Amino acid sequence: MNTTPRLIQANPLAAGLTAGAASSDRIEWIRLSLVFLPLAMPISDAKVLTGRQKPLTEIAFLFAEVQTRDGHEGVGFSYSKRAGGPGQYEHAKELANNLIGEDPNDIARLWEKLIWAGASVGRSGLATQAIAAFDTALWDLKARRAKLPLAKLLGAHRDAVQCYNTSGGYLSSPLSEVLANVEKSLERGIGGIKIKVGQPDPMVDYERVKAVHRLIDGRVHMMIDANQQWDRVTAQRFGKLVEPLNLTWIEEPLDAWDAEGHANLAAMLDTPIASGEMLTSVAEHWELIRHRSVDFIQPDAPRVGGITPMLKILALADHARLRLAPHFAMEIHLHLAASYAHEPWVEHFEWLEPMFNERLTIQGGRMQVPDRHGLGFSLSEQARRWTAQTAQFGNRA
Repeated sequence: MNTTPRLIQANPLAAGLTAGAASSDRIEWIRLSLVFLPLAMPISDAKVLTGRQKPLTEIAFLFAEVQTRDGHEGVGFSYSKRAGGPGQYEHAKELANNLIGEDPNDIARLWEKLIWAGASVGRSGLATQAIAAFDTALWDLKARRAKLPLAKLLGAHRDAVQCYNTSGGYLSSPLSEVLANVEKSLERGIGGIKIKVGQPDPMVDYERVKAVHRLIDGRVHMMIDANQQWDRVTAQRFGKLVEPLNLTWIEEPLDAWDAEGHANLAAMLDTPIASGEMLTSVAEHWELIRHRSVDFIQPDAPRVGGITPMLKILALADHARLRLAPHFAMEIHLHLAASYAHEPWVEHFEWLEPMFNERLTIQGGRMQVPDRHGLGFSLSEQARRWTAQTAQFGNRA
């Protein structure tokens, strides 16, 4: 009698590896673009003051434009600050041909295909950030084909999301300029103001925070952001100091990967704790969630690999009843925040506006979900002029 164990051959059809009759379209053409967006003025936060980074002067973008056999199109992007943009572009070039001939509907499967194509460089960081541009473009394409805004395709809970401004409160701006920026934001209808902290002398931060708090005078919400530059003791002491100000949150008080430290701080302070923007995978966000490290979770879709992994993070956050405040990239995050069950925030940065032909509307402290299909954006001629490199794959219709 043969007692040798019988090996079962996996069925590739069951794994969705071979297209069947339900697949009716194919990806035929992809264009990748590396674009450098110059900033009007160098920007500094606490990471610059501690000597860990140089002032920010430009942002590198990886754009992916996708077209199918049936003429459907989508555009997505990833980005990097200070370093990594050219690396994202080169990795995306290595991956792009894996999508040619594929069904654009199978977004989750295609994400897995791309992450395994570059498995030797990992499942986080630059590897996932390169995939994010493809993934977002496919979601944009799907929503455009359905003739729906992405938020509606995902299932919106609201048509407008609370928004706060960050770009006017950097440490590179003197207090007088920060106060003037606050007034401009309030005139525009912003619902919250966030300013940067984390200077070598915490009392300088405290005076700036109090000055902005006096100016706002309860008209809108106020947040502060230390950009990971405090140690645990400083975070505890400063957190206690500002508790009477009733801040909406303290952001990144500690190193982004210090889940335990954030959890202790969140348990100690009445002021909510926010973090997550620097993490680049679902697994890293799960550490914050399972440790109860934050009250507001702040994932960044381009950093975690696009909308597909972002939806996994939002499901975990929803289960934990966390509030949501995605980082940067409001053009993408507005749709995701609108589809989140619990009242979220979205971060307003006007920096990206020259990259697109369309604009977002703010009314009564909330950013309106546009009625345009997909993400609702198309690349401007200015973005084309800022393009440093392009590569095309497949054949355009």
